[in-house]
Amino acid sequence: MFGWEFPPHNSGGLGVACQGLTRAMAARGIEIVFVMPKKIDVAAPWARFVFADSGVEARAVNSSLKPYVTGNGYARALHDAAIYGVSLLQEVRRYALLGGQIAQEERFDVIYAHDWLSFGAGVEAKRVSGKPLIVHVHATEFDRCGGPMGINEEVYEIEKEGMRAADRIIAVSQFTKDLIMREYGVPESKIKVVHNGIDELGESQGPNRLRLAALKASGYSIVLFLGRVTLQKGPDYFLRAARSVLEREPRTVFFMSGSGDMERQIMDMAAQFGISDRVLFTGFLRGHDRTEVYKAADLFVMPSVSEPFGITALEAMKSGTPVLLSKQSGAAEAVKHALKVDFWDVDEMTNKIAAVLRHKGLRQTLSEHGKHEASRLTWEDAAGKVENVLQETLLAGVQ
Repeated sequence: MFGWEFPPHNSGGLGVACQGLTRAMAARGIEIVFVMPKKIDVAAPWARFVFADSGVEARAVNSSLKPYVTGNGYARALHDAAIYGVSLLQEVRRYALLGGQIAQEERFDVIYAHDWLSFGAGVEAKRVSGKPLIVHVHATEFDRCGGPMGINEEVYEIEKEGMRAADRIIAVSQFTKDLIMREYGVPESKIKVVHNGIDELGESQGPNRLRLAALKASGYSIVLFLGRVTLQKGPDYFLRAARSVLEREPRTVFFMSGSGDMERQIMDMAAQFGISDRVLFTGFLRGHDRTEVYKAADLFVMPSVSEPFGITALEAMKSGTPVLLSKQSGAAEAVKHALKVDFWDVDEMTNKIAAVLRHKGLRQTLSEHGKHEASRLTWEDAAGKVENVLQETLLAGVQ
């Protein structure tokens, strides 16, 4: 299995999905060798990790752990020379070259590659081994760019090559499957939909919990955005809705939890709108901090322009937090007990946010039903569906 990130070294849901899925697959008796481009401090008892930069100098890959940026930011020079290479695309190409070397040294039955960052390594491993390849599509270039305008053609070609070479494709939603068929010309029979699952969340504890409780006790409501601050996630639509909501519900604080290449732009927007005192930028949250902000929020909003799934929506629901989802998301097709809105409809987004803040009964209903629904969306269920794909792929190879 070729991956690019794994908690705690992850920039978003890709690493979370790899962690949850591999653990559940291992519990079903599947042996996993998880390959990463660079040796970092990561381990899991259910998988054996192999790092592409171990062994000989020729294997060195300075992996960028920032796989999601807006538009053509892939070629942008990255900051930390100790971790990042000259560009993300350069690192992806180098990782692909090493896929074949690693495949020659390992024993395995199936090759499995997560997202475009690892597709090249998977294709090369298939070329040298003749073993079947499954690619797992968590997001496409069309999602990251919010549509066909401004896509990076080189990334698009990497995705197309990976999907063409794959024996089977796993898509995280019907939304993503439809996009793959439409934009990449892949036949429907080759694609299987497997929705993401949700892990158990940690306990809420520590000083931040007390500060958040004090804010709520003083009469303020909290509306939460948690995700990468990139074009794909719609932070600008969230901020426009925040400005409108504050005209109706002035005792509201909007938390923006995450980081990304639009962060400075969104901060400037908050200043231009005159709402800087009601928008709190927390940066990327992990562990207890993440759990605390979910549980403190009166509403979680995911206004994504194009969201293959959206694990954060399940995390919020499992925390008992009401959720408002973009209709342009895979999570919207997977859950019933959430409010839904077109990402571009700021007026309707405003109406629904205000309704949740004003009506305690609506908040309680969404909280209770959403929490129950999220508890049934597990990685164990996802792993069972993936195992079926594995068996079908191996059987097809024998025939």
